Order: sequence, then C-alpha cells, then structure tokens
Amino acid sequence: MGSDLTVEDRELQILLTHFTLTQKQKLIPRSKKKKIIIIAGPTAVGKSKLGLKIAKAIGGEIISADSMQVYRGMDIGTAKIPLAERETVPHHLIDSRDLDETFNVVEYYQESCQAIKEVLDKGAVPIVVGGTGFYIHSLIYGPPSGPPSDPKLRKILEGEIDSKGTQILYDKLKELDPDYAVSITQNDRHKIVRALEIISLTQGRVSDLPPVSSENADTYDFRCWFVHMPKESLYPRIEMRCDKMIAEGFVEEVKRLEKEGLSKNPVASQAIGYRQCLEYLSSSQAQEDWDRFVQTFKQASRRYAKRQFTWFRKEPLFRWLDIDQVSMEKALEMIIQDYELSF
Repeated sequence: MGSDLTVEDRELQILLTHFTLTQKQKLIPRSKKKKIIIIAGPTAVGKSKLGLKIAKAIGGEIISADSMQVYRGMDIGTAKIPLAERETVPHHLIDSRDLDETFNVVEYYQESCQAIKEVLDKGAVPIVVGGTGFYIHSLIYGPPSGPPSDPKLRKILEGEIDSKGTQILYDKLKELDPDYAVSITQNDRHKIVRALEIISLTQGRVSDLPPVSSENADTYDFRCWFVHMPKESLYPRIEMRCDKMIAEGFVEEVKRLEKEGLSKNPVASQAIGYRQCLEYLSSSQAQEDWDRFVQTFKQASRRYAKRQFTWFRKEPLFRWLDIDQVSMEKALEMIIQDYELSF
C-alpha cells in the first residue's frame, strides 16, 4: 500500500506526522455553539484574579456566580475585586441589589442568561466566575422547579440538620418522598434541605415536580474549570484571608450595613463572616467574644470550602486544576488554550 503513495501524498504524510498537538487541534471543525468559560473553585483560591486575567487576555467580560456579591456594600466580607480593577473589565451581577431586595437562584438564572446574551452580542467572551455551585449548576442545566426558597424555613431546616445530622433528615425525607430520596445520597445536605423545604411549602412531593429546563446546555459550549489546591495549603490561606478582611475594616463594614438593614435581610445576614460578626456585635464584645468571632468566622469559611469541593465533585463538566501542581500562570495558559482550540 505504501508504494502506491504519490510523492505529494508522502510529503503530506510526513508533514502531518510532525504537526504539534496544537496544530492538529486547529484542524478540528469549529463548534456551532457559543463558548462560555466557567471558573469555579473553593473560597480564597484566587478565582476572581484568574478570571480577570483571562478576560484581559481574550477580550472577555466577567459574570459573577457569587450569591452575596450582588449586594451593594458587602465588599470586604465577599472579597469583591476592588472597583478600580473591575473598571478595567466589565463585570455583571455585582452590586446589583440593595439590602432590602431579594435575590435567589431563579433571578440569578434569568439575569445571568441575559448578561451572557449581551456579552456575546458585543463579540466578547462570557467568563462566569464564582463559587456558588447551586447558581452555576442552574445556569448550565436550568433553574430548579418548585417554589422560591423561604429564608426563615431554610434557616430552621439548616439548624436542624446542623444539630441532628444529615441521616435523621434524610430518613425523614425517605418517609415523605421515597422516590426522590433514592435519587440522592444521605450526605447531600443541600438537596435534603431543599427537598424538605419544598415539601413543607407545597404539601407535595419533589418527585412530582416537572423536570428543569436544559436549554442552555444545548445552546452553549460550557468550558468548565474547578481551580483548587490541597486543603493543607488552602485552609491556612483561608484563615489568612479572614485576618486580612478584619484588618481591612470588615467589622466596621458590618456595623455600617447593620444600620442599613443587614439584619432584616434573611439571606445576606446569614452570609459567612457577616453572620458571625453580627453575633459578635450583639454580644458584650469582651475579649472572649472577639476570639469566638474570629474562630467561628474561620471555621465557617473552611467548612464552606469543604462543601464547595463536595458540590463540584458531582459536576461532570468540570475539569480540576490543582494550582499547587500546575501554578496559576499555567492554569491561565491551559484555560485560554482550551478556549482557543475548541473552535
């Protein structure tokens, strides 16, 4: 067979053999789907700065996937990128709500979809950045069916799962909706709480609800990354960031927001750091109260990071990048290369 090749065929074969991986990938037919980059990861890992660098490199705009950064004034405790840096790249869904306004996953889905459309219409690249896994999941697969969350009921259920453990509430769910219970695990805290919330609000079963929409998954090509590092590296980093927030005036921020109605917002007042600081401000503010505040602030932040790891392990579209192994600079290069070569 080889002797039947023409000179031109053999030259082409040699040329293709020596192609680099990058050159070969450029021959892949372009996808008809518009691409969206998603950068997720645990708290304090450096997602926002990475997203900003990617946006500057490829002409992108940031769409936040943080449930608390939507609130004006909640700056230090939510680790918002400073305004001066945000002005270098357009940002969406940051500072879009006052404290007397609500914000939930359905609103996030609607507003993030609109932001993506606007970014694409301008010929820019949508880059979704954040650690709120529930919001990101909803963006990709559609908003959850069922009634909006009731913050007061949610607080009661979360307090119950904290005090009794997931197994007891999972057993309760099995009694009320065995069909839905078998579709999740006994360790899936969020789904257990949400299911019991829906059952309480509707007096019906979660398994009877219509399926969620998957329109975005069919429309867009989501390039999803989970940037992380080992907990031995991450946890000290989280604690250092908590200390830095306090040094930068976090307590003063919470005092100001309390005057503006923070405690009246049942969602924002329960945000990590803000909840612990409000408890401190309502105490006698003795040294032991201060020590408790700092300790519980760091503890809640570490636990949140742990839940983020757990959540994104279940998300099949996400590729994991350990920046202790590849470095943030290499991660930047890999994400940009993936975006450019996936056309």
